[in-house]
Amino acid sequence: MLTKFETKSNRVKGLSFHTKRPWILASLHSGVIQLWDYRMGTLIDRFDEHDGPVRGVHFHKSQPLFVSGGDDYKIKVWNYKLHRCLFTLFGHLDYIRTVQFHHEYPWIVSASDDQTIRIWNWQSRTLMSVLTGHNHYVMCASFHPKEDLVVSASLDQTVRVWDIGALRKKTSSPADDILRLSQMNTDFFGGVDAVVKYVLEGHDRGVNWASFHPTLPLIVSGADDRQVKLWRMNDTKAWEVDTLRGHMNNVSCVFFHARQDVIVSNSEDKSIRVWDATKRTGIQTFRREHDRFWILTAHPEMNLLAAGHDSGMIVFKLERERPAFSVSGDCLYYVKDRFLRLYEFSTQKDAQVIPIRRPGSAALNQGPRTLSYSPTENAVLICSDVDGGSYELYIVPRDSIGRGDTVQDAKRGVGGSAVFVARNRFAVLEKSSNQVLVKNLKNEIVKKSVLPVAADAIFYAGTGNLLCRAEDRVVVFDLQQRLVLGELQTSFIRYVVWSNDMENVALLSKHTIIIASKKLEHRCTLHETIRVKSGAWDDNGVFIYTTLNHIKYCLPNGDNGIIRTLDVPVYITKVSQNTVYCLDRDGKNLAVAIDATEYVFKLSLLKKRFDQVMSMIRSSELCGQAMIAYLQQKGFPEVALHFVKDERTRFNLALESGNIQIAVASAKEIDKKDHWYRLGVEALRQGNAGIVEYAYQRTKNFERLSFLYLVTGNIDKLSKMLKIAEVKNDVMGQFHNALYLGDIRERVKILENAGHLPLAYITAAVHGLHDIAERLAADLGDNVPSLPEGKSHSLLIPPSPIMCGGDWPLLRVMKGIFEGGLDNVGRNAQEEDEEAADADWGEDLDIVDGENMQNGDIGMVLEDGEVHEENEEGGWDLEDLELPPELDTPKTSSHARSSVFIAPTPGMPVNLIWTQRSSLAAEHAAAGNFDTAMRLLSRQLGIRNFAPLKPLFFDLHMGSHTYLRALSSSPVISVAVERGWSESSSPNVRGPPALVFKFSHILHTIPLIVVESRREVDEVKELIIIVKEYALGLQMEVKRREVKDDPVRQQELAAYFTHCNLQLPHLRLALLNAMTVCYKARNLNTAANFARRLLETNPTNENHAKTARQVLQAAERNMTDASPLNYDFRNPFVVCGATYIPIYRGQKDVSCPFCSSRFVPSQEGQLCTVCDLAVIGSDASGLLCSPSQIR
Repeated sequence: MLTKFETKSNRVKGLSFHTKRPWILASLHSGVIQLWDYRMGTLIDRFDEHDGPVRGVHFHKSQPLFVSGGDDYKIKVWNYKLHRCLFTLFGHLDYIRTVQFHHEYPWIVSASDDQTIRIWNWQSRTLMSVLTGHNHYVMCASFHPKEDLVVSASLDQTVRVWDIGALRKKTSSPADDILRLSQMNTDFFGGVDAVVKYVLEGHDRGVNWASFHPTLPLIVSGADDRQVKLWRMNDTKAWEVDTLRGHMNNVSCVFFHARQDVIVSNSEDKSIRVWDATKRTGIQTFRREHDRFWILTAHPEMNLLAAGHDSGMIVFKLERERPAFSVSGDCLYYVKDRFLRLYEFSTQKDAQVIPIRRPGSAALNQGPRTLSYSPTENAVLICSDVDGGSYELYIVPRDSIGRGDTVQDAKRGVGGSAVFVARNRFAVLEKSSNQVLVKNLKNEIVKKSVLPVAADAIFYAGTGNLLCRAEDRVVVFDLQQRLVLGELQTSFIRYVVWSNDMENVALLSKHTIIIASKKLEHRCTLHETIRVKSGAWDDNGVFIYTTLNHIKYCLPNGDNGIIRTLDVPVYITKVSQNTVYCLDRDGKNLAVAIDATEYVFKLSLLKKRFDQVMSMIRSSELCGQAMIAYLQQKGFPEVALHFVKDERTRFNLALESGNIQIAVASAKEIDKKDHWYRLGVEALRQGNAGIVEYAYQRTKNFERLSFLYLVTGNIDKLSKMLKIAEVKNDVMGQFHNALYLGDIRERVKILENAGHLPLAYITAAVHGLHDIAERLAADLGDNVPSLPEGKSHSLLIPPSPIMCGGDWPLLRVMKGIFEGGLDNVGRNAQEEDEEAADADWGEDLDIVDGENMQNGDIGMVLEDGEVHEENEEGGWDLEDLELPPELDTPKTSSHARSSVFIAPTPGMPVNLIWTQRSSLAAEHAAAGNFDTAMRLLSRQLGIRNFAPLKPLFFDLHMGSHTYLRALSSSPVISVAVERGWSESSSPNVRGPPALVFKFSHILHTIPLIVVESRREVDEVKELIIIVKEYALGLQMEVKRREVKDDPVRQQELAAYFTHCNLQLPHLRLALLNAMTVCYKARNLNTAANFARRLLETNPTNENHAKTARQVLQAAERNMTDASPLNYDFRNPFVVCGATYIPIYRGQKDVSCPFCSSRFVPSQEGQLCTVCDLAVIGSDASGLLCSPSQIR
């Protein structure tokens, strides 16, 4: 069983397929009728007017109607387009089991538990006939598909066939009909319109279902005795033919399959069974775990079945309908009706080649699945599911084509799938051992290869290569070298389609298409909601594929679209220009004409073949919202503009492509405020002040208009705006305009008129209008506001504009292929040729004439008589000749194409030159590249804390540039200040930055110092050591003064200070300090050591020497220390810069990569406390402060 669609719902009691649309009605035990689209898998509608279960439902063949019957004794006729019930037929006295429309007449037949069958006319909404005779519930009733017969099944254990020929005659004569109706109404169960033709007895229990064969005089029935019975009838009698046994519980429903010679039945034993109608044996059984089946139905035109069960329904097929085929050049080999056939695409000839054998068993899905063809050997491999997967190899005789009568014995073998991999070699997949057997045409194994993945199918992938399919991936495997050439993660792949050049492959799964290269490098993935059926590559490298109801295309970048819709699913075999060749499910070859314009157009855009795009735009009717949206999305709004007639869309596209002229024209047509506003924004972005002004005027946006006049320096119009604001009595507008104009008297007047006398007085007084100020002071009397004393005021007067700014100047640029070409769409070729010479852009872009040029582009303006004709070589991209300078070349016409102004290429900014040439952090900071400067310092000196360097960075950047004022309306120009500049130096050779900055903390300044010579570099490094020693010593001294309550720590810190590498005068002070501290603390031995060291320095101050000698004398009497110190002057040590404890020689330590201070190992990774910049123990390349170090 091939399940196509499944639903979960309440118990399904009735089902009906729509004849044309992919819809199915399901009536539920809950009283709801559901309308499903089984192709999309979506619920379209639900109808719930019945009370209680709805057991019968049926679509009309041609009208938008369906009928339903339920346990509420009502038959309802619905219109699914109007989503409502049209009318209800009353008459039955008990549950209604089934309802059905007649295929031709406006009749409905219904079967009910009131033991009657009724025939209704749904057009006149009347009861036509009541069929009585059953003496128990009537479980089903249906019309014969061709004859005037009704079959019914009842729990009275009989099947009855009724002749309704009289009813047909009665319907055809309306006069008769009125008489008959009056007669019928007299007797509730009367009327002889329908008579029992046969009563079929044979079931031992109640019969649940009976059904006619679509063409033969056969009936099949299923009953509570678990049997399916087959009956035959002729003109006079009907008899039982056979009984099909196998169901384990009541048979719910049974019918003949319209397209295959089988009977399908389902039962409360939770199974669907398929029986061979000729051999009358069971072929296949499909079981569900927990759900009893209640109803079966078949699609009237397609090979689809549906079954309803306790928890929903399934739509399924019994057999695959896809024909096995293989394309080789101009030929298509395919299997149809047990024959191998050949179709030639060029001549469209179809011929029978050879017969192929039938499978031995009668089981379903045993037909050919795949076909592989070797053109050189004329050999065909046909794979099927016989024996769990097998293949047959046929060698096609050259002369048999067209005759197809020679039956040959095929070479057979077992294997999951088999494909040709070379001229006379084919590969067979052996699933059990996961290996591929390579065989020759004698069906002998030549080679075995173990596959790299657990494959369940193999496909051809070029000579000697296989594409192996696993559950979640595909792999290209080289059989010769036993190598994996490519791998790609995919969903479960069903079909593989290679392009003609074998460079690209399309991998088709149920709902996705993956396009990849021959090495399985992913290009794009496409998702479809409807099942993908087949595909082929066209000559342009576009993949054309079919879904159940569309032919679609996929471009190399993944863009896709619909080419045309399909009535029935087809399988594409080949695409050639505007024709798609395909096979339908009946094995018929079709040639479907398609319009390839859309995808060729998109492909040309994608591949930037603009000449092709141009010719397509001119010649074809390519339009529609989708195409416009596509061009817009792909960045070609200017192309889309030429397709569009709708003004709003034109306006949007014009704005997007920056075409102000078209935008203005469209805005005039639309004349909406928001469109004018958007036009103003775009025009402002382009610097087109005239259009901005026009847009603001149209929307009466006076505030913006005033501001525009201010920034463009248009004083005259600003004065007019002041008058307009006065007329409109807009006080705020008046004040703003007066402010913009710098008109103080006007401002004072406005404030005075508005009643703000104190503000008017202050404005007049500050701006020196004393006469007005005195007058206002008199008016204010005692309330004159006082001006703050001692403060200098700055006046609110805007600078006077030097010149009035108009539209921004525009460069002349080459006209793009689309702008140039599309303006001529519709003109003839001759006109185009004439205009080619002066296809100028001047008109479009409002470039000013020579006399009015503001930018001095006088090179474009020619003197009289200097107009030359366009050279014939204009279209050739010829190289320029390097002519010697003395030859005076003639000027060409301003309208000639060669006169296009080429903007000078911008030079390299000086700061960029500085950073490209230098590895010195200071020069990067001067250039403004702070991030690279910080990276350099981090790499060279291990610096992580940049906060102290921030002001220095700013100083360097500001100090290395000077700033020149230009016009009042233009920004300040910055000029780089270079080191060592002289007037004689070339302007093209840029020097390094001057590096002017404020000297602050020495250790923070050194990383940003730049010196010239190696000797100076050594001096800088010495300076770091000196500064570090002083910084450490002074930090310890500050610490000593903080710990006044700890005399031992005070003595230690004073002692450590004396071991810092200080200059002699400073060392004497440190020794004197340490000696004093220790002597006071009665540590005489240590104090004597400091006194001795002080005297060794020959102190110049006699008082210091005298004190030292006295301490030494006092200590010699008692050489003891009152308290032990962590200090051994005999053992050399350095002091830890963070903990201030001695690190004696031989003990481990870590150092700062910048200032080289030493620390105990526990401080590694912390910020250095001495320089406050670098990280202790980090790797660094060392200080770089001179270009000489790099050279």
